[in-house]
Amino acid sequence: MPLITEVLAAQILAASRSAPTCDERNVALKCVLDLVGAAIAGRDMPGPTAVRASAHTLMGAGASSVWATGHTASLAGALFSNASAASALDLDDGHRLARGHPGAAVIPTVLTLLPETNAGAGDLIAAISVGYDIGVRIASAQMPNTIATRQTGRWASVAAAAAGARLLRLREDHVAQALAIAAVLAPNQQANGSSGYSRLTGNDVKEGIGWSAVLGLVAVHLAIEGHTGPADVFDLPDYYNRQAILAGLGERSHLVDTYFKPYACCRYIHAALDAFLMLAEGNSIGAEDITAVDVETFGWALKLGNKWRPATLVDIQYSLPYCIAIAAVEGRDALAPLGPDLIGRDDLSAFCDRVRLAINDEMDALFPGETLARVTISTPSVSLRSEILGPLGDPKRPMSFDAIEEKFFRVTRRVLAPERQREIIGGVLDIPDDHGSGLLMALR
Repeated sequence: MPLITEVLAAQILAASRSAPTCDERNVALKCVLDLVGAAIAGRDMPGPTAVRASAHTLMGAGASSVWATGHTASLAGALFSNASAASALDLDDGHRLARGHPGAAVIPTVLTLLPETNAGAGDLIAAISVGYDIGVRIASAQMPNTIATRQTGRWASVAAAAAGARLLRLREDHVAQALAIAAVLAPNQQANGSSGYSRLTGNDVKEGIGWSAVLGLVAVHLAIEGHTGPADVFDLPDYYNRQAILAGLGERSHLVDTYFKPYACCRYIHAALDAFLMLAEGNSIGAEDITAVDVETFGWALKLGNKWRPATLVDIQYSLPYCIAIAAVEGRDALAPLGPDLIGRDDLSAFCDRVRLAINDEMDALFPGETLARVTISTPSVSLRSEILGPLGDPKRPMSFDAIEEKFFRVTRRVLAPERQREIIGGVLDIPDDHGSGLLMALR
């Protein structure tokens, strides 16, 4: 029986012999625009700012673009910077099976590496597709008894390595070794995030995506130079489910089931926000009218930090009550992007007193395939209860390209002039014709 790394390597290279499907192309273009917008919106957060300074010192100078900053860095330094910015605000895409965010590792890898290649548009889209597909397969196959953490950094290195290997058209044995090396070097993330043991989750390490993307690229270059890893890394059934990795391989890329996020917070919060906003906006209910907000949802949403007095923007991203308070007091637009003016607000913390969270067993049983919520808003005169909702942007409630474009305008409005926004959108739309050259120019 062939090793899983060998089977995946063969499939990655097979993708170079067939054109991406129409669905893959359309979703890939949405993913690129959405991810670039998230990165530009997040570029000046404290975490990405520190990454840029550290990358310059530790990884050296170079000609690779650090997006929308006017600066360049080494290939690794630019990738570290771009991927860190992309994941800083929790605006980046995700996938239900993975319970994480493939785009923030895969797309910075592909776009940062692209000028080093002679890849065409088909290669670019295929690299994105296999990066998402392989990453999601590995993430969904992790056995929870032995791989307890569910942070994206645990598997994003493999996704980045798959995308980089496809873009560079590595030899099959090099691809297999790159996947193995990436899996071993990935940060374990045992401490951080909702499934980590630390309770101080409002920090810039978050899910380790930026560093994991760099490790994926490092794994590709190590494999090219003859470095090796444990090629059976995915073959031990106590750690990975072989069937989950290989089911439907080559038939349909997991890329096409990507979800998108209209709000800059953890996906586990989105369904509750959608339900709350539907009731409040649809019935013209202001924050001053509300006496209580009851949220029924799945158990993992209650494992978030859920701080009532967040000290950082990252704290806010993982607080369901505080995000509900922002929606009630400031409205929908304040949720994308989040601004520093939202930190430490007494009025928002006071509103959190009115938000009550409860686990709904039926919703909990459907997790992680679905992340559902139902909200009840009470006022002195009426009590309104929503239907059970999944979040906007899921494949069942998709966001169109126009909706992604509107999100891009909204989240980058504080940092880009309108003409620059239009140049970047045009660059994404032109990828099938100019192989990404216009987008790369606009991002410089």
